[in-house]
Amino acid sequence: MRQCPFRNVLPAITTPLRADDTVDHEFLARHARWQLDEGCAGLIPLGSLGEGATLDFDEKIAILKTLVAAAGKKPVLPGIAATSTRSAVALARAAAKAGCRGLMVLPAYVHQGGLHETRAHVEAVITATDLPCMLYNNPRAYGIDFTPPFVAELAAANENLVAVKDSSGDARRVTAIKMLAGDRLDVLVGMDDMVLEGVAAGATGWVAGLVNAFPRESVVLFELARERKQAEAEALYRWFLPLLRLDTVPEFVQLIKLVQQQVGQGHERVRPPRLPVQGALRETTLAVIQKALAARPQVAAAKAGS
Repeated sequence: MRQCPFRNVLPAITTPLRADDTVDHEFLARHARWQLDEGCAGLIPLGSLGEGATLDFDEKIAILKTLVAAAGKKPVLPGIAATSTRSAVALARAAAKAGCRGLMVLPAYVHQGGLHETRAHVEAVITATDLPCMLYNNPRAYGIDFTPPFVAELAAANENLVAVKDSSGDARRVTAIKMLAGDRLDVLVGMDDMVLEGVAAGATGWVAGLVNAFPRESVVLFELARERKQAEAEALYRWFLPLLRLDTVPEFVQLIKLVQQQVGQGHERVRPPRLPVQGALRETTLAVIQKALAARPQVAAAKAGS
């Protein structure tokens, strides 16, 4: 069985931007090392939270090279998405050449065709390299639902598909995929406010968002859930949930970057057409952050890279 790098807590790492809208590679490397030092198992750049759809090809490759250098022995596992299959395949191959050790495979941007078209697209990416791949299912964001039977069938036909990230919001999906695929596929939670439920159902990893600001708490929460330490996990989860729910709204990129800014781990700059949040949403979010920080629990360091 091919070894799976898609396990434990994997940050969907944000893309830091300077005032001139260029990528801040110095901060990116520092931010990545901080999350890994706090126990994260690897890094997932270029996803939705990483504003991958707004980055051009050369920017993406530069980001991957920075993160591969910063991550050392930990894997960099980028999201692979583009408006065309040709471009996605080119990005997958370039990621492998840059030293990435796995790929998170997304549906194509913009086009929401039939499932036969989507299957052809993701299989082209999966087979473009020999890297292990994780399929990303997010029906609300991409308009395509990779059902458990579809996922199991795709895995049976593609040896290097080793995991699926499920952001359907339904913990029953974890159970259904495990029932059909058994140990053939690892299932990862893709929504921050479903981590306890997903791990209880059999998920072996978490692609996390608020980890960009709270890596220690994220890793400890996952470990407590995995070790079935229910009371401790629930106590930490209750504190964390108001923050974790910021990952589940349309403005999640702006909100998570705002949280990073408030804890001194980045800036809220986003690439247009996104803009920093304003008005009531901003004030409500700042109040959530302030309340969480005031009640922040003392959490011992996690087992690094566990």
